[in-house]
Amino acid sequence: MRNTQLTYKKRTHGIIPYLFVSPFIISFLVFFLYPTISTIVMSFQRILGPGDVSFIGLRNYQNLLNPLFFTALKNTTIYTFWTILVLVPLPIILAVILNDKTTIGKNVFRSIFFMPALTSVIVAGIFFRYAFGEQETTFINAILGNLGVKPIVWLQQKSTGMFALVVLCTWRWLGVNIIYFLSGLQNIPAELYESADIDGANAINKFINITLPGLRPVIIYVITISVYGGYAMFAESYTYWGTSNPGGIGLTLVQYIYQTGFNQNDMGFASAIGITLLLIVMIVNVIQLSFFGYFRKEED
Repeated sequence: MRNTQLTYKKRTHGIIPYLFVSPFIISFLVFFLYPTISTIVMSFQRILGPGDVSFIGLRNYQNLLNPLFFTALKNTTIYTFWTILVLVPLPIILAVILNDKTTIGKNVFRSIFFMPALTSVIVAGIFFRYAFGEQETTFINAILGNLGVKPIVWLQQKSTGMFALVVLCTWRWLGVNIIYFLSGLQNIPAELYESADIDGANAINKFINITLPGLRPVIIYVITISVYGGYAMFAESYTYWGTSNPGGIGLTLVQYIYQTGFNQNDMGFASAIGITLLLIVMIVNVIQLSFFGYFRKEED
């Protein structure tokens, strides 16, 4: 009887860990693996409607060699580059300031910086679209007018349109990245800064030799999610330009997928764009992780 109970307990204890991880496994299989496999299969098909499906090989991927795809890829890559260039160094500097004991009103500023992340991207996008309007009385042009600058047609030019997109992204995600870096700063031992003070190191030396190396894991994480977020951007561009996109100014890869799949009813080609986007994000992240030495084996 005792042996039977022990055997039952062993079996139960062996099952319990799988029960705890089963929600993640089920979610992964249902909401990621299955859709990914289905999308890969669909990318080799021509889908004209239910029941009208045929395999066409690599034709959808060959059709990617068109000006619209390269415009969307260029816009998305430039947007991702600028968001990383702004949303990594700027939050680090602000996090260091907010982490300083002498900073007055730290909690208030933390709340102010984080509040935009709680705002709906559609609401924020509509506000910024009107703020960057072309009339003299719009918010940005009115400010520039007081400085003697002529009104700018922000959303009808590539450079200014990209600037408006990056401003919206910075406004929304600056506070989130500050929280990430603040949490990283808490893990840096205070003894390191005390030793640096004894050695006579100034603030810049401590920042370069202690703060940045200590924040390395957080920096890698922020860049990784920024690459994903940049290439997955859709709502911001859609609220600015909708489906018009004069001259392809706001055309992104995800918006190209949306237009192809739902406006043109070509789900096969849209699937090919989606798989290509997945590969691009994976390649970019592998490159940046390799650059930071993430894949190098640590020496003891």
